[in-house]
Amino acid sequence: MSLYPQIKQFLLGKTLPTSAHTEERLSNAAALAVLSSDALSSVAYATEESLVVLVAAGSSALSLSLPIAIAIIILLAIVVLSYRQTIRAYPKGGGSYIVARENLGTYPGLVAGGSLMIDYILTVTVSISAGTAALTSALPVLRPFTVSLCLIFIFLLMLANLRGVKESGRIFMIPTYAFIASIFVLIVLGLFQQATGQVAAEHASIPVKEGLTWFLILRAFSAGCTALTGVEAISDGVLAFKEPEWKNARLTLLYLGALLGLMFVGITYLSNVYHIVPEEGQTVVSQLGREILGNGPFYFFVQVVTLLILLLAANTSYADFPRLCYFLARDGFLPRQLSLLGDRLVYSNGIILLSLCAAILVIIFKGNLNAVIPLYAVGVFTSFTLSQAGMVRHWFGERTPGWRPSALMNGLGAIATAIVLAVIISTKFLGGAWLVVVAIPLLVSIFLAIRRHYQYVAERLSIQGLPPRSYTPRPKVEVATHPAVVVVGHLNRGTVEALDYARTIADEIVAVHVDVGSTEGEKLKEQWKQLEADIPLVIIESPYRSVISPIVEFVSQFEERYRDTYTTVIIPAFVTRNWWDGLLHNQTTLFLKTALRAQKSRVVTTVRYYL
Repeated sequence: MSLYPQIKQFLLGKTLPTSAHTEERLSNAAALAVLSSDALSSVAYATEESLVVLVAAGSSALSLSLPIAIAIIILLAIVVLSYRQTIRAYPKGGGSYIVARENLGTYPGLVAGGSLMIDYILTVTVSISAGTAALTSALPVLRPFTVSLCLIFIFLLMLANLRGVKESGRIFMIPTYAFIASIFVLIVLGLFQQATGQVAAEHASIPVKEGLTWFLILRAFSAGCTALTGVEAISDGVLAFKEPEWKNARLTLLYLGALLGLMFVGITYLSNVYHIVPEEGQTVVSQLGREILGNGPFYFFVQVVTLLILLLAANTSYADFPRLCYFLARDGFLPRQLSLLGDRLVYSNGIILLSLCAAILVIIFKGNLNAVIPLYAVGVFTSFTLSQAGMVRHWFGERTPGWRPSALMNGLGAIATAIVLAVIISTKFLGGAWLVVVAIPLLVSIFLAIRRHYQYVAERLSIQGLPPRSYTPRPKVEVATHPAVVVVGHLNRGTVEALDYARTIADEIVAVHVDVGSTEGEKLKEQWKQLEADIPLVIIESPYRSVISPIVEFVSQFEERYRDTYTTVIIPAFVTRNWWDGLLHNQTTLFLKTALRAQKSRVVTTVRYYL
């Protein structure tokens, strides 16, 4: 084993066979940690975001954070109940992209998909920035290293997720439940101190910078709505649960709603009781911790678990972003590399893409949470609205027993989230939300361009219209002087030309195809009989989803059989019109040629088909 595979195996673990995929499921407790850490962790900054807006109207305005929190809790209840209907209707996973595309059409589906992609990337950026802020609140000496710390945390999260679903579940359970427990302990102690008269009654004097208007209140409400981000993750990740998946997902979503609601309203209430005023360099949770707990060990424990849950909150994106990319890639709207399972049965390319995008945003915004927050929540409420509207259309089309209450619940969810979306866009537009509003249609345009490219390639490579070809059986030679192996990915016009070339130079030909679990075997054999019946086709099963290794091993054995002559390895490859189009395709030819060179195969020929 060379150095790179050794390092990879050390960091990520051994490659898992495809047959182990069904085993990589999560219990409800583990799923709550993996899929809900984003929503649960939002209590660490959602109250603060509302207070940051209200503080402009003076100290008296801060008390409005409580009624705003109650309004957000009502919205949370509507969203949770609405998504429970979605999970029931889509027991195999009903993310916003799938629901909107199936019920509203391609364009609304792509808008929902693009919105969620942006929101997942921002979730990682916000969570990592907020977690780092919790750390630097406790240890101000680390503040100059904010960006570096953010990048280190992103790398560690990427590594944990590349190890696989079960591994990440085990890693994330302890910090998640430690955070939940510590917040409830903080709330209970705070309420006890209030009941025993240990809370100061004086309000800090804050100068009024802005009048208390409805627009200011709506801004505070929209800022606090970041508490709802991540609620849809369980609906997206139904298949990550153990059987019965949809029932476990619905139950876990209910637990999430109850825990999130209690923690959020508890933190907001205590912020009012203790007259907390947002300040630079220290989070609201940190201020509450110092007021209630002092500077003792438990305060630092709360800060540490807050840091960990905020870092792990990004894991909601790591659980769902790659899966969303898989669906979009499967439908031809994203590069097909994003639809491939990695060594550890996770969509590794999606995990790496998410990490790169989040790292770029961290560098651009310098890990500043308040600079990223205005971009947040636009995408998630767009997807909320389209998903719930799609569900209304679904119920009216299905009309299954009990469809009317379900349609009513989803309709209420669609109206509520649409109103909130309008509020968020209007109040945050100039603060940075315009970037997301512009980015979504740009992303949809990219989706459509990628789809057009794949359709063009499919049309150019299609064997439709090729007449059935009859070949006289190839005479069996006693001693082959020009043996050849033709690598077959798909039976298309490029492959046909490569096989025709092989017939002109070789007297012994064999075609080899590797089945990684996605091949329609019977269809391929039938097409082969019609077009290439004179050449034997060998199909190799690859339980570890590797294409390169089985081919290299097959070629090595074939060359050993004909060691006294030169074996030609023929690789079909199509050439795209533009170099950047090639980025949308797996670079299998390049990797295979490199592996064959390392194996010391002497004659490797590429037969190019120009699109």
